[in-house]
Amino acid sequence: VGNEAFYMLQEGVGTAEEIDKAIKLGLNYPMGPFELGDLVGLDTRLNNLKYLHEKLGEKYRPSPLLEQYVKAGRLGRKTGRGVYDYRESFTAK
Repeated sequence: VGNEAFYMLQEGVGTAEEIDKAIKLGLNYPMGPFELGDLVGLDTRLNNLKYLHEKLGEKYRPSPLLEQYVKAGRLGRKTGRGVYDYRESFTAK
């Protein structure tokens, strides 16, 4: 779901917040794909997708938007910014 969510965001289907909310409500997931990606680390998600793409084919080709986020250092909570911005919560501690 995570990679597809990045394609949806890239194509303007909705905002990250809207996509997360739709997945949580529609599939009864505790976290949306962007929330989970930011928690796990977008670099980790990208590395997993690269491996799956190599082994299983085109279905798992990483979203160019995900690759852009990782290249820009937007890795998620661990860097203070991923899909969502956590920098304010970092400085509050």
